[in-house]
Amino acid sequence: MAIALDVALAHLTSRKRQTLVSLTGVVLGVAFFLAVSSLMRGSEKDFIKRLVDNSPHITVYDEVRKGREQPAELRWPDAAVAIHNVKPLLETRGIRGWPQRLAFIEALPGLRAAPVLAGTAVLTFAGRQQGVTLSGAVPEKMKQVTTIEEKMVEGSLDALAANPNGVVVGQGLVDKFSLHLGSTLSVLAADGTSRPLRVVGIFRTGNAGYDEGQTFVLLKRAQSLLGRENRVNRVIIQLDDPYAAQSVAQTIEGATGYKSVSWIEASEDILSLLLVRNIIMYSVVSAILVVAAFGIYNTISTIVMEKTRDIAIMKSMGFHARDLRRIFLLEGLIVGVLGSSLGVLLGMVLMQVLGQVEIRPPGISEVVHLPLWWGAEQYALAAGFAMLACLAASYLPARRAGRVHPVDILRGAA
Repeated sequence: MAIALDVALAHLTSRKRQTLVSLTGVVLGVAFFLAVSSLMRGSEKDFIKRLVDNSPHITVYDEVRKGREQPAELRWPDAAVAIHNVKPLLETRGIRGWPQRLAFIEALPGLRAAPVLAGTAVLTFAGRQQGVTLSGAVPEKMKQVTTIEEKMVEGSLDALAANPNGVVVGQGLVDKFSLHLGSTLSVLAADGTSRPLRVVGIFRTGNAGYDEGQTFVLLKRAQSLLGRENRVNRVIIQLDDPYAAQSVAQTIEGATGYKSVSWIEASEDILSLLLVRNIIMYSVVSAILVVAAFGIYNTISTIVMEKTRDIAIMKSMGFHARDLRRIFLLEGLIVGVLGSSLGVLLGMVLMQVLGQVEIRPPGISEVVHLPLWWGAEQYALAAGFAMLACLAASYLPARRAGRVHPVDILRGAA
């Protein structure tokens, strides 16, 4: 192996310019692979995080996927007479026994859950009216499953616990009603009466519809205002692994009987789009490494052609075909190792530069930075693909070198 390595290094250093060009191609290929992969994966994770702001990983609704069977159907399943237009019993909507079901969900590993009672209400202030979604929540649990606390401009969700008549509103509603922290709104309750609520928090998500139409109050207060005491109509869940949402949702639905929708199910078309985008991205950046591999193939093929007589002499001295193949595969491996190492370093520099880029979209006051992902697997993927490309590019020349017949070459040289 030591002799093979010495010969491989001698071949590469004898053609410095071609070796440097091949090495540069691998370095740039790995660097751009990392930079583009980091941007694409970073934007994907940023998109999923923003999607979770308004749509958690799993939402358990007070609905069932299939309507309940009527008592007559259960009593006489094979009856000769079918009964139609049977109206189900009137009951208060909501998840029955929600504390017990919430305890079961929270006992599952790797997730956090929060009960919510959401309904529509009308807010009035200074003669103005606005229909909004009123969400009753438990502040300490709500902070674990949404990023609304990070979007707070003034006040906090915890202020709801200190003020049972408090309400958290969006910046859009604040601007529309000319509100401020401490303003008193009136909400039209389910029984037709008007009750005062005090603004204890203001949030801004950047989604105009959400900021203008979403409000938060204490769960007990929402149950009173909406006339649905001791009920919630959804449980929102956040997972440590978002991509496990579908299987966890099936487990929860099977145990509770209530419709459990994962963000994967709700956003199936978007995930298909992300998958196609990733395939296109990896195809484009991989093409750079394939082009670099052709440079390595050209370099090693030229060496084989120029060193044919030397190869014949080595074979006549006792070198086997596998020894010669090993020499030229080592040349591809050396270029691959050096190119991958330098490419990873250059890629990290490019990622640092991209991380400093600031973008100001038209009409938006906030500065936006490019989302980057620094996961270790992309480094392994880039280096592994580069090594594979280099070894594949050196295999054909190595195979050709192993097939050289020393008698024919030396006889022609003589």
